[in-house]
Amino acid sequence: METRLSRRKEASLARERNFEQIIDGLPAIVALFTVDGKIAFCNRRMLEYLGETFEQVQAQASAYNFHPDDRDDVLTRWAAAVQSGEPFDFEARLRRADGAFRWQRTRVFPLRNTEGRIDLWYGLCIDIDDHKWAETLLAGEKRLLSMVARGVALAEILETLCRVVEDAAPGRLCSVLSIDPDGVRFRHGAGPSLPAAYNEALDGLIMDRNYGPCGMAANLKTQVIAADVASDPRWAASSWPGLVLGHGLRSCWSTPILSRDDKVIGVFALYQHEPASPSQREHELIRQFTEIAGVAIERAHSDASLRRSNAFLAGAQRISSTGSFSWRVATGEIAWSEQVYRMFEYDAAAPVTLELIGARVHPEDLPLLDDMVQRARRGVPDFAYQHRLLLPDGSIKHLHFMAHGTPDRSGQMEYIGAVQEITDRRVSEEALSKVRSALAHMARVTSLGALTASIAHEVNQPLSGIITNANTCLKMLAADPPNVLGAQETARRTVRDGNRAADIIKRLRTLFGKRDPTTEPVDLNEAAREIIALSWSDLQRGRVIVRAELAEDLPPAIGDRVQLQQVILNLLLNAADAMSGIDDRPRQVVIRTERPDSEHVSLTVQDVGVGLDAQSAEKLFEAFYTTKSDGMGIGLSISRSIINNHGGRLWARPNDGPGVSFTFLVPCIADAAAGPRPAMVKR
Repeated sequence: METRLSRRKEASLARERNFEQIIDGLPAIVALFTVDGKIAFCNRRMLEYLGETFEQVQAQASAYNFHPDDRDDVLTRWAAAVQSGEPFDFEARLRRADGAFRWQRTRVFPLRNTEGRIDLWYGLCIDIDDHKWAETLLAGEKRLLSMVARGVALAEILETLCRVVEDAAPGRLCSVLSIDPDGVRFRHGAGPSLPAAYNEALDGLIMDRNYGPCGMAANLKTQVIAADVASDPRWAASSWPGLVLGHGLRSCWSTPILSRDDKVIGVFALYQHEPASPSQREHELIRQFTEIAGVAIERAHSDASLRRSNAFLAGAQRISSTGSFSWRVATGEIAWSEQVYRMFEYDAAAPVTLELIGARVHPEDLPLLDDMVQRARRGVPDFAYQHRLLLPDGSIKHLHFMAHGTPDRSGQMEYIGAVQEITDRRVSEEALSKVRSALAHMARVTSLGALTASIAHEVNQPLSGIITNANTCLKMLAADPPNVLGAQETARRTVRDGNRAADIIKRLRTLFGKRDPTTEPVDLNEAAREIIALSWSDLQRGRVIVRAELAEDLPPAIGDRVQLQQVILNLLLNAADAMSGIDDRPRQVVIRTERPDSEHVSLTVQDVGVGLDAQSAEKLFEAFYTTKSDGMGIGLSISRSIINNHGGRLWARPNDGPGVSFTFLVPCIADAAAGPRPAMVKR
């Protein structure tokens, strides 16, 4: 009886450990709360995010780690949920260990006991900060472009721009200065969060390079960063440091706003109350909104006729590196800037029609054009598309369209939009893909070095057989009388050994050859058998026993056979290396194929080597991370990239006993009876 209870207790503890490992491995914050909001349990990710111990977290007040502006709302929602007993979710900013607040989407569910009472609440937090940031920028960009298109007053546009930037970069105070047409003095454009006295002091100031970062940026036409005004010697002789420090400001990042003819027409600046330098995200934010500020300022400097002309559109696109267009859907009237005409390679005098556009759009992308037209006719306020152009000389351009629609006085939709050529970006992406392919090929060739002995052994056996059979055949034919029947049988054995050698070479050329990836039906069982046969001698020398547990009636995987075999080979060699120092148990590798669901097949390589802890399981797939003294640290990274590109997953997990299991999951042909799908070459 005691033994049975002991076993039950051990099983229960094992389940608890497995549960904690699973929860700790989730890419999200997980916590259990008591009814009064206290934390009863949290996973490792939460502790790492907060930079605190579990005891410290438990000792804090409810919702202490949320942003002060969000805390009351969180507590209110919590109280309402406790009262109703219903699940709820919310978005709020959560403080990270470094003090930064990041947006989290939190979902909370009640956990009831067998009597239906709520004992605990289960909370799951997912980081959405990057998504929020992108949403803020996109919404701000659309709003500002709409204001510019509608001819809103410049002061209102610039103030809105500053608010958008400050929402996207909390703690930063935004300012925009314009420059008089004579290019001598600054004029206050917007600075809604800066002290009014500071804005007044800059208004009308002579544009002197020795007076602060804004003056220097405008004179040198380059970005100027003052990370700490108090210790920066560049303006020590001027009165600017005293002015800015007197208003509690410690740093200033200034960027010149350039016109279409490369003339400085303003300065975009961000201030902080503490010493600071811009992050990469903030650099991108500055670049993006400096361009928008330039468009707004330059349009304000133009008269009404110029604003509606192609000349203005050409200027705007030179600032933003894009073409622009307008489209009145009801009348079919379309106006292009000169840059768009150049993109489509049409004469600027040609009237623009949908038929003219369709004549240049790549035939495969015509459905996208039709969808865009139908959406515009339904009156959607915004749309964005990417199309290809097929030009008369056979060249292809990639374009990105973005448009915002507003009703005109008669209520008809008029779209103002931008067109950006992204061909270079596409070419760069393709070049990056080729580099990755070359790196994968290098990994296969590197693996070839580890298989040299196996290759020599595999090829030497049939070659030796060919030589022996040939000599025997000659002796039989030289006999008196000749042994013709024996010679024929010996010749057949020679042909057999020759074919065997040719098959070995064919497998090697396929595995280590460099070619474009293809999508085709792949028999994982056969692919695994070929890899086992190829590395058999090398595995024997390492005293590695391979047991294949291959599922019957396994449907074909969908993917590139060579790349999938590269992954299998890498996992098999890694398993053998992991057991090289094991002498107290058989060095056994199990290769197992399965069909976990109707849409996927999987392959697992399980060893009994030194194993790994749960924390290292994910690091193994990072580029250049290795546990081998002579390893490159790219094999598993490339393998995961290959499997991800196949629409699958590759992961590692410690075994219940010694060793590790690596498993990859890839899509399969769901209905094997329907026959293999036709191969499609990926371009």
